[in-house]
Amino acid sequence: MAGEVKKRLDAITVTGVAEGGKITVTANGNKVVQSVLIDDALFKEADKEQLEELLLIAFNKALEQADNVSQSEMAAMTKDMFGGLGGMF
Repeated sequence: MAGEVKKRLDAITVTGVAEGGKITVTANGNKVVQSVLIDDALFKEADKEQLEELLLIAFNKALEQADNVSQSEMAAMTKDMFGGLGGMF
């Protein structure tokens, strides 16, 4: 069952966006980062510290979404497992 959930989470894509889309981090439901996109214009506008801060924001948003998706999938799996047991729980 856990392997099935992992496969489902691998297939789910989540994103974290910062600075109005100038930084986008894409991960899967298992919190594996798939890509990081940074708008070229941001390199001209932001200094190193700003860029690092924005990257953290985008990463954390993506990982938070991955957490939410993972919890939803686990809840669905648990419901499926115990749903057939009637009102025992």
